[in-house]
Amino acid sequence: MLRSIVIGGYPLVVYFGMTRWNPRTLALVLAVALLPGLVLRLREARREDLWPVLRVPLSLFGLFAVAALSGEQRLFMALPVLVNLGLLANFAASLRGPVSLVERFARLQEPELPPGGPAYCRTWTKIWCGFFVANAAVSAGLALWAPASWWMLYTGLLGYLLIGVMFTVEFIVRKVTFRRFGDGLPDRLLRRLLRA
Repeated sequence: MLRSIVIGGYPLVVYFGMTRWNPRTLALVLAVALLPGLVLRLREARREDLWPVLRVPLSLFGLFAVAALSGEQRLFMALPVLVNLGLLANFAASLRGPVSLVERFARLQEPELPPGGPAYCRTWTKIWCGFFVANAAVSAGLALWAPASWWMLYTGLLGYLLIGVMFTVEFIVRKVTFRRFGDGLPDRLLRRLLRA
C-alpha cells in the first residue's frame, strides 16, 4: 500500500518540489520518502534476497544524487521512463521463452487456458511491449520539452488512465474471443451484451 502511494504520488511531489525547492531539497525529500518502504522490505528479506530488494532503491538514490549534484531538475522526471523501460524489458524477455508474462498472469487466475489461450497471451504481451515503448517515449518527451505541469498530468493521471483502458480492452477482447464468463458483474454484463 505504501509503495503504491509513493509511486502514484511521485509526479505530484516532483512537480511541487520543482516549483518550490532547489534540487538538493527535492532529492532529500524523495530519498526520505523511500526509506520507510525500504526498511520494511529489508526487515522481511532473507540474506540471499538483499540485492533484488536493494537494486531499485539504490538506483533511485543514485538518480536523486546526480540530480541534486548537477542541479538538473528534469532528471527527477526520468523515473516514469525508467519504470516503463523496466516493464518493457520484463515483458519482452518473456517472449523469448515458451511462456509469456501475460500467460503467467493468466494462469494465476485460470490454470487451464482454453485452446488458443497461450497464443492470445503472447499477442497481448507484445501489445503491452508496444504500450510501454509508447508510454516511455511520451514520458521522456514531456520530461525533456514540455512544462512540468504537462509531465505531471500525464505521468500522474493520464498514463494510469491509459493502463486502465488497456486492461479494459483486453478483458473485453478476451471475453469476446473465448466466451468464458465468470459470476462477476462485468462478466454477467458482457454475457448479456454478447448474446444480444
